Amino acid sequence: MSETRKLAAILVADVVGYSRLAGTDEDRILARLRTLRSDLVDPTIAVHHGRIVKRTGDGAIVEFRSAVDAVSFAVEVQRAMAERNAEVAPDKRIEFRIGIHVGDVVEESDGDLMGDGVNIAARLQGVATPGGICLSDDAYRQVKSRLDLKVTDLGPTQLKNIAEPIRVYSLEVGRPGQAKPQVTTAVKGKTAALESKAAVWSLRRPALAALAALLLLAAGGWYLLGNRSVGPAQAAHLSIVVLPFANLSGDPAQDYFADGITENLTTELSRIKDSLVIARNTALTYKGKSIDAREIGKQLGVRYVLEGSVQRDQNRVRVNAQLVDAESGAHLWADRFEEDVTDLFKLQDQVVAQLAHNLGWVLVYAEGEKGARSKNQDAIDLAMRGWTLVHRSHQRPRDERLESLHEARALFDQALEIDPSYAEALAGSARVYGIEYTLGSGTPGTNYDVKVLEPADRAIALDPNNIRAYYTKSEYLTLSHRPADGLGAADAGLAVSPNDAVLLIARAFAENSLGRYSQAKDDMERALRLSPGDPPILGYLHVTAGIAEIGLGQFDRAIEEFHKALDVGWRQFYVHAYLAAAFAHLGKMDEAKAALAEAGRLKPRLTVKWIFDHLQNCPAVLDGLRKAGMPEE
Repeated sequence: MSETRKLAAILVADVVGYSRLAGTDEDRILARLRTLRSDLVDPTIAVHHGRIVKRTGDGAIVEFRSAVDAVSFAVEVQRAMAERNAEVAPDKRIEFRIGIHVGDVVEESDGDLMGDGVNIAARLQGVATPGGICLSDDAYRQVKSRLDLKVTDLGPTQLKNIAEPIRVYSLEVGRPGQAKPQVTTAVKGKTAALESKAAVWSLRRPALAALAALLLLAAGGWYLLGNRSVGPAQAAHLSIVVLPFANLSGDPAQDYFADGITENLTTELSRIKDSLVIARNTALTYKGKSIDAREIGKQLGVRYVLEGSVQRDQNRVRVNAQLVDAESGAHLWADRFEEDVTDLFKLQDQVVAQLAHNLGWVLVYAEGEKGARSKNQDAIDLAMRGWTLVHRSHQRPRDERLESLHEARALFDQALEIDPSYAEALAGSARVYGIEYTLGSGTPGTNYDVKVLEPADRAIALDPNNIRAYYTKSEYLTLSHRPADGLGAADAGLAVSPNDAVLLIARAFAENSLGRYSQAKDDMERALRLSPGDPPILGYLHVTAGIAEIGLGQFDRAIEEFHKALDVGWRQFYVHAYLAAAFAHLGKMDEAKAALAEAGRLKPRLTVKWIFDHLQNCPAVLDGLRKAGMPEE
């Protein structure tokens, strides 16, 4: 086996007392750990150029390019964990120990690392305090001039199975060190690679920079004049500054593209309801400066700082962005857009729309979590587990899907027993009953207006930014033959998050039921630009677009859309039924009957009346099903 010897910064992290935690409720602890990995640990590793070498059950070994990156990651994660644990009982807290060492390692052909560099980092982790970070002398020398934390010199320490004593330094996260020139620990235009999650959200254009500046003054923000600041600022609800994107192309002539991204994102974000976005001219005063995001937050009175970079290499453009919580310095989100250049200005619009869409979800959800989330960690965990089951159920066979939905409903019910006013659990309960209505799998006589609309409306009243509740309400109203009301619910959600792909799908679904097929297609094209890589979203999107094509008489295009839905794993019975309708309209009866047979296999006893009652009232779809041979009742 080939191997390479190199110098690397190695970080080893482990959960304190994992066996004890797992012994009390292993499923819940595992769910919390998965959430931490997807929402905090893995994104932050990506932001700081780390590479996960291996996971060790309840921990991980991570390689970084430098000690600075490794320590920045460790500090960020430990600060975020301290915040998350603030209201959790001590015996239920998930806490990490972290050790960092810079040393010689051997990289094998499969990417695994071995050698003293790894062993020393692992032993340093073992001597760290819960929530703490221990550095070897080699690592500390490279970062000591950059640290603004209290550091304790533990002196030469004999580590298990390490021949010579290692001088160890302990970082106390949350305690400032002696006064030093402040330097940023935030990412300075670094590459960020993080894919978007199962649920999508967004925003759209414009607001004048001058108006944003006036809003800032009216809100009591800082007024910058040269390098002087006047008046303290308290961070307003959903307030953000878009810092000038860095041009990493090495060509000053490309500054205009980076500046265009900055300006357009500023105007996009200003469309978020009740937001305060710092004017571009004010943001430009920070161009080229290395200032900690927390300091910027204090100066401008904002809760969030968006940083980013643009790099053009011949005919390819790469844009990276990361969102920082200005209160804690933690990275909440990161995203990357990479594409070939054809029309530069069209590409700029696409980049801005996609970044704004993804960022909009994070901002709105983060604010909703601050104001509307449960204060009870058990309720939060239960709701998170419930939503995980809902999302995973979409691409499962019908029986398995129903089983997952029943489990999810039980989790939402438990969460609401603990906290009856938890918006996420209310939205989850509404969603499960809404899907049950769609599948026709509920108990006869169930009042779905009570089961779906009431909790969805309560969730919206508690958290007006809860996009899931708007979507569920819109879809159910359309399915229950109230498409005008469904359209109104989708529009109400889009007023909160104007570029939300899921809500655009809900609106298109209502538009199809109202016979507005061209408008539905327009919304689907826009949704596809916003969410080009999320299979569950793409499944809904292509099915809705296919129905619009049937309504317009474009049966070949409809078949293409339904096949695209199947290709991304959206293998629901109704996709095959709609395929049968489109084939029948084209006179391709063999294909129509084969598709209809598959729909019947997935859901027996399908009839035109059942489709009309639960899914579609598009006349062309229903006529196509009749032609394909589906029984009327």
